[in-house]
Amino acid sequence: MKIGILSRSRRCYSTRRLVQAAEQRGHAVKVLNTLRFAIELEKSEPDLYYRSKRLSEYDAVLPRIGASVTYFGTAVVRQFEQMDVFTPNTANGIVNSRDKLRSLQILSRHEIGIPQTAFVRDRKDVLPAIERVGGAPIVIKLLEGTQGVGVILAESTKVAEAIIETLHSARQNVLVQKFVAESRGKDVRALVVGDRVVAAMRRVAQGNEFRSNVHRGGKAELIDLEPAYEAAAVRAAQIMGLRVAGVDMLESNDGPQIMEVNSSPGLEGIEGATQLDVAGAIIDYIAAQVNFPEIDIRQRLTVSTGYGVAELMVPEGSELVGKSITESGLRDKDVVILTLNRGTSVISNPKGSRVIEAGDRMLCYGKLESMRDLVPTKRRRRTKVKKLDRDLVEAIETT
Repeated sequence: MKIGILSRSRRCYSTRRLVQAAEQRGHAVKVLNTLRFAIELEKSEPDLYYRSKRLSEYDAVLPRIGASVTYFGTAVVRQFEQMDVFTPNTANGIVNSRDKLRSLQILSRHEIGIPQTAFVRDRKDVLPAIERVGGAPIVIKLLEGTQGVGVILAESTKVAEAIIETLHSARQNVLVQKFVAESRGKDVRALVVGDRVVAAMRRVAQGNEFRSNVHRGGKAELIDLEPAYEAAAVRAAQIMGLRVAGVDMLESNDGPQIMEVNSSPGLEGIEGATQLDVAGAIIDYIAAQVNFPEIDIRQRLTVSTGYGVAELMVPEGSELVGKSITESGLRDKDVVILTLNRGTSVISNPKGSRVIEAGDRMLCYGKLESMRDLVPTKRRRRTKVKKLDRDLVEAIETT
């Protein structure tokens, strides 16, 4: 197998380890400087040039795209995708994970823990936003900071207001995030490869520093990850469209809280803390999946007029409840179920004997007209009751 590692730093630990792991397994591997590509676009012939020469054939590429070259780097990854070259991390996944706001927006629609977060621009909205996330102390984050840079703990509301106003005046976009006190100065990094966590460590801040990043002096220690945290890490990476990711989580009283999903996780800290061959696990995964490049379902399947992909929800009282997929009659209506989501489980290519239950979500491909009546009504947002209102209601009820 011939692997290309997209990296501008061939001497950095992570790149060197990946090259070493690939060579030990008998693969041909080359480090390709992301900025030396040229993208060639022509009808039916997406192509790439490297150092002004047409790129030779590669079976797979592993992106290690730095934050400063995200736009061009993801364009190169996207071109490899169009050429049907396998990549564990898609361009879309990298872009989604690189922006803290975007990644939290995507995760927020799923049943997965995240710290309560607000994003505001108008000065008048700052105080209400701080209140909504639980009040001071709060965490203020720059949208595109890395390695703990641009992460500030504001101990009081006045300090938080001043910091946010200063950052806004410098035209910086910031997030206002609930401070998880029980996890102060520590977090968990889980290294996800495919559908499993291959290594995990706890990072602990030193001294008065609340940021636990190794780059900020944090110490890493081996941990035995609880099943709930492993499941949350894998699910978060897959939701973001990443098959190799570093998932950072807070250990809260309510369970795992996803802070960030990193598409180019460093390997030095986690291999040092765990003494595991993480680079080898990544290469082994690529070798096993190389013949199955990522497919954009909507791009490939919606070219047929009148056909498309839709997610169908089975509500209580539906005539489908209690029937097997065969008995449902969906196939007769030219509708095929690709996956069935039940709770946090995903059943791929479900058998015809599978009985449909209320609450099932089915990803289907077929005639849009046939699916129209099955598309669920949009969920109404839950009404949030302020604590003052709850206290008033309780007082009335007890009188």
